[in-house]
Amino acid sequence: MQALNMEVPQVFIPFTPIPHGKDSPKMSDPKERFFRHFQADVTIIQDQIGDLATISAINGERKDCTDTILAGISRLNKEVIDAGDYIPAEQAIKGLTEKLNETMGKFKPKSRFQFKPRIQKPGTQQPAAADPRSFNPSGTTTTTTTTTTTTNTNTSTEQQSPAASSRSTTTDDPSKDYNAMLQADASPSSVVRRPSFSTAKSIAIRSQAGLRIALPASAAASTSSQASITDLDRCVVDMTAPTAAQPLAGLALQNVRRSVVVAGRVGGAVHITGVSDAVVVVAARQVRIHECRNVDLYLRCASHPIIEDCESMRFAPVVVGTDLLPEEEQQVPNQWDQVDDFKWLKTEPSPNWSVLPEDQRVPEAVWRDVLNNEDASATAEEILQKVGVLGTA
Repeated sequence: MQALNMEVPQVFIPFTPIPHGKDSPKMSDPKERFFRHFQADVTIIQDQIGDLATISAINGERKDCTDTILAGISRLNKEVIDAGDYIPAEQAIKGLTEKLNETMGKFKPKSRFQFKPRIQKPGTQQPAAADPRSFNPSGTTTTTTTTTTTTNTNTSTEQQSPAASSRSTTTDDPSKDYNAMLQADASPSSVVRRPSFSTAKSIAIRSQAGLRIALPASAAASTSSQASITDLDRCVVDMTAPTAAQPLAGLALQNVRRSVVVAGRVGGAVHITGVSDAVVVVAARQVRIHECRNVDLYLRCASHPIIEDCESMRFAPVVVGTDLLPEEEQQVPNQWDQVDDFKWLKTEPSPNWSVLPEDQRVPEAVWRDVLNNEDASATAEEILQKVGVLGTA
């Protein structure tokens, strides 16, 4: 089988270099800030497209990642339209769209079954249906015309059974349905669910409610791909063990409510979308936050955190008790409080975020007790009450 060429072309958006370090100025020029943030998002999406080949198609994992990419491209396109005169960005979005459609086309299995037409003249060609997942930044579906030549093959031998068709789209050793296992009864000796993800290509936790989840160190085998946490309510997720030795390649948090997520270390970018009434703890290179409300973020971030369409966001540095970084990496400056509100272009400070007061931060002792598994008997609800996500009875 021919190897897929997953190399993604780099797109350069010009901007004026500025000095780094503690004396670096704030980006007061909206155009300058737009280009810098846009280039950062382009790089993130390029990395996500490149990771698609490593993500399993089983249980919807690749679809979740593809949906995240499509949402990112759509959001970038909207920002370019709002910016008006930032023309160089349009070509970058077009390149991302074309690369995603090309990549998804390589994953689409070739059909071995063809209907025999009632009347077909020799040499006549029939256009195939367009891939409905092809994305166009203008909001319309991209139609790609291909041709197929009908053959006189016996359809009774060519048509695959449903079981055979299913086998053709999976690996020889398909991944377990870890999310179904999470919903099963926990061990009688513990309320903590510990999915190993040892046979999965990536970590994907979704559609869970009221659970305390702690990933064991064996999940480190799946940290080289982008992880995703979606559609959680009243959950506590601790990912510090598998990311202690090797960080996640990237992370997408989406539609998380009334929960605590300690994501551990992320070597690339973190996208947080549609999260509300929650606490997130993470150490990452980049953090981009969209459409979130009433979230406390404990960050170690190597660049300026960026928020868009958010309100009531509070930021604090990562607490020592979560042990997210090895000592040598702690020398990198933490820019947790250098937040840029991309939708707030006025000179006065943005009203959408603030520094979390020290007397309102979760104490280090609480992090050590409930998130480092020293108290394995505490339920998700009890932990959420301790950190202030849920009110006490």
